[in-house]
Amino acid sequence: MTADEPGATPRGADAEGEAVGEAPAGEPTGDPARSDGGPEGANGGGVERGNERSDGSGEGNGGDESNASDESDGGDEENGGENGENNIAVKLEQLILGAERRYTPFQAARSAGVSMDLAARFWRAMGFADIGQVKALTEADVLALRRLAGLVEAGLLSEAMAVQVARSTGQTTARLADWQIDSFLEGLTEPQDSGLTRTEITYPLVELLLPELEEFLVYVWRRQLAAATGRVVQAQDDVEMVDRRLAVGFADLVGFTRLTRRLEEEELGELVEAFETTAADLVAAHGGRLIKTLGDEVLFSADDAGIAAEIGLRLIETMGHDETMPELRVGIAFGTVTTRMGDVFGTTVNLASRLTSIAPKDTVLVDEAFAVELGRTGDAPVSEADAAAAEKAAQEGTGSPPPPYRFALQPMWQRPVRGLGVVEPWMLTRRR
Repeated sequence: MTADEPGATPRGADAEGEAVGEAPAGEPTGDPARSDGGPEGANGGGVERGNERSDGSGEGNGGDESNASDESDGGDEENGGENGENNIAVKLEQLILGAERRYTPFQAARSAGVSMDLAARFWRAMGFADIGQVKALTEADVLALRRLAGLVEAGLLSEAMAVQVARSTGQTTARLADWQIDSFLEGLTEPQDSGLTRTEITYPLVELLLPELEEFLVYVWRRQLAAATGRVVQAQDDVEMVDRRLAVGFADLVGFTRLTRRLEEEELGELVEAFETTAADLVAAHGGRLIKTLGDEVLFSADDAGIAAEIGLRLIETMGHDETMPELRVGIAFGTVTTRMGDVFGTTVNLASRLTSIAPKDTVLVDEAFAVELGRTGDAPVSEADAAAAEKAAQEGTGSPPPPYRFALQPMWQRPVRGLGVVEPWMLTRRR
């Protein structure tokens, strides 16, 4: 985030300064370091023009309109249209935010009734850069501060938890916004036969897409929130809500580093996107949760070992039928996992990662706890010898048939694993 973006975090301000609308003691009324060409008018009225003097001389009542277009430091068309691009950026910002720049960080914090220190912590947690005391914030920024502070004052959230809420929301939405611009809007704003430039196409396109994308985002968030709440409610106790027993798996493309040297950037990007998309669809379709993607690797989890086993094998089978994909290896472990901000941590996660690194190509390796859990739920036999004996007895009519096992487990040689001691991996396959 650049220094002129709204919502950015302030730097070096005292929470006990002048009233809203005035600069704190010792602060200049303008910002000579502004790079966006935007105005510093106290009433925000000059934002629409976006071409007043960047040295702050247009402050006060927003400046005389007759002078606005002539006073810019770089706004003449003779200067290559750079100021025109800044104007478009400001207009797009105003369109997306739905409000004009009005407050410095100090003024926004004071108007929201929170200390400058707390406001800075919130903004940094959301991922916004320090901007000093540039007038770049809007009414929405003030409202967001009030809401977070209000949750703390009401006792619904601790201050530390409110900062975590800001951080998790900022990290998630920042990635979403980057993806939408890089992969979505950029493709739609290619110059058309009409002769319009990408800049000229972007504004009306964003204007049309913005309300639809906003509604869809809220819909998906509510759906995900409902699913997450359901999982929490089903937890047996409060401890299980944070430290839960889960199956955690990694799926890793084999030889990805060599591919990066051989493939063109566009081809490599398409391969990674295809891998991530296929993995995400398979994980979701079979009842797991995609935790994150790491380019050549995906991390997923499932409440049930049988679900995780199905996902792991499906990934191997699906990727194996795609000639454009390299081989895949999967490692899954079962045990206590700490969940935090949508991520998972702990020894179980580390073990799954180590199993992935030692797994042969196109195979699924699991740990002993995972194998025991599959036996407990009846998804795989505890002992292949006992299962064979039960099947033979059933054929001879001297015993009942064994359960319809879905998976088979083959013990592998014990081996030392860095940081985890000696482990006994098991190879997971489908039962024939």
